[in-house]
Amino acid sequence: MSSTQKGAASGQADRPNFERKPVELTEIGDIERPLTPIERLFKSDTFQRFLILVVLVAIWECYARWLNNSLLFPSFTETVKVFVRDLGNGVLVNRTMTSLGTLAIGYALGLALAAVFTTLAVASGLGTRVLSTLTAMFNPLPAIALLPLALIWFGLGTPSLVFVIIHSVLWAVSLNTLSGFRGVPETLRMSGRNVGLKGARYVGLILIPAAFPAILAGLKIGWAFAWRTLVAAELVFGVSARSGGIGWYIFEARNNLDTPTVFSGLLTVILIGLLVESVIFRAVEARTVNLWGMQR
Repeated sequence: MSSTQKGAASGQADRPNFERKPVELTEIGDIERPLTPIERLFKSDTFQRFLILVVLVAIWECYARWLNNSLLFPSFTETVKVFVRDLGNGVLVNRTMTSLGTLAIGYALGLALAAVFTTLAVASGLGTRVLSTLTAMFNPLPAIALLPLALIWFGLGTPSLVFVIIHSVLWAVSLNTLSGFRGVPETLRMSGRNVGLKGARYVGLILIPAAFPAILAGLKIGWAFAWRTLVAAELVFGVSARSGGIGWYIFEARNNLDTPTVFSGLLTVILIGLLVESVIFRAVEARTVNLWGMQR
């Protein structure tokens, strides 16, 4: 029985055949054309981020002018004037450098301890269980809650701040790094062993590159935790009177009811966060995980 007879027997109509004439490419139009400068500009990630910031600043300025109360909510222009003034007289620079110096010490020590804990966890099952238990215990504990104890143990000064920064960095970085190492596919591990990689070369060429997206995420989270913990600690307790940081700068302005100066300090905190995220971490991403094709 032919296909036509089968279709008729089953009650289904035959599908009609179509014959179309090929279309000339000139009739379709441009398949690919270079972008104009305006189109390239609006597709730029940097320009889009800048545009978002401009919109936020415009909303800030409009709301402040509508409220018309500098004590409650100063405008962006008032904040920038104070920011430029304290930047010029060196007050804001000194306070910021004091905070960044403390942050660098605590962040570096936190990363070093995280590397030790993660190495022990990767090396043995007992180490994994120890790190998982410690992370479950201490990661939910706010670092600022330990500052009263740190002041008793280390006194009023930089060591107390370094202690709480280490706490805020250690568990977040350790947890993300361990998750990254445990998430390396077994096929990739076997590929490294098959080509004869062992020891440090195996870790450096296989495990670390494969786990680096998670490691980098941990570094970002640790940095954010450390920065906000430091500012919060200085806001509440400060440090020694002759070396107050950006948090103490905000606290003093609040005591004087100088709201534009408070906003100037907050603006400094935000700008440093944007600088670290957009310049340092983005450069690391571009030279590692983006270059390796592990994320877009």
